[in-house]
Amino acid sequence: MIRAVLFDWGNTLMRELPGLRGPMCDWPRVEALPGAVATLEALRVQGLRLALATNAADSGEAQIRAALARCGLSEPLERIFCARDLGCAKPASAYYAACLAGLGLPAAEVAMVGDDWTGDVLGALYAGLAAVWLCPRRTLLPPVPDGARVRTIAALGELPAVLERWPQTGG
Repeated sequence: MIRAVLFDWGNTLMRELPGLRGPMCDWPRVEALPGAVATLEALRVQGLRLALATNAADSGEAQIRAALARCGLSEPLERIFCARDLGCAKPASAYYAACLAGLGLPAAEVAMVGDDWTGDVLGALYAGLAAVWLCPRRTLLPPVPDGARVRTIAALGELPAVLERWPQTGG
């Protein structure tokens, strides 16, 4: 059973805007992905714990929270795990181990949601987590390890229903 969800940051919860560099909290404008605020709220109502898992190198937790707050996304996220603070990055198993330790949950009870097939999906799967690939173009799933717990969504708004059904759909 999934008890917590880790979200990637860039192009999963917030849009990476072309041409802007450095800490996102300093960008002249920021944007949440469509459905991000409503999705986080729906998942909280389902009783899931929510956290951010990002490879951000330019920002630490305080800067990430400041950027998220500009879009109304900070408050639902109980933890922020970022590569800069952890000293390792996705898809490393050490990265996912640090996230699991921070949540105090086993891998079987955590799902990772992100747009990066290698870092967010394969990294999570190899670390024992479930994974949800955010793929707006609905590309077919590349090959996955046997027994992998993985789903694909085209938009964040699909996530609450996917996670609610997860135990009944072979996940």
